[in-house]
Amino acid sequence: QVQLVESGGGLVQAGASLRLSCAASGRTASSFAMGWFRQAPGKEREFAATINYSGYTYYTDSVKGRFTISRDNAKNTVYLQMNSLKPEDTAVYYCAASRTPDRLSATDRHYDYWGQGTQVTVSS
Repeated sequence: QVQLVESGGGLVQAGASLRLSCAASGRTASSFAMGWFRQAPGKEREFAATINYSGYTYYTDSVKGRFTISRDNAKNTVYLQMNSLKPEDTAVYYCAASRTPDRLSATDRHYDYWGQGTQVTVSS
């Protein structure tokens, strides 16, 4: 079992940056592949980025070049650095963990544990 707690969300203007953090407890985060998903109001949850235990990453096209996912296994924490934010990035951002550590998946059903989410709001 693992517990995930997101932090770092907030209200920013377009063009600004935010860094989200996801702290894992219960088991060593390095045992998991980690992902970030987001859900905008009235829309389905969608994939944003993922990183496996080796550090390989994968992004959805809409965030490539603007978002960077990283992990600090010593701190059991995964980060999502978000630059050049746009109003369409407004959503609740969720951290997720997969028990398959080498996985790079954009599919939410491949993830076994989820955090409660953190709100990101980007004003125009």
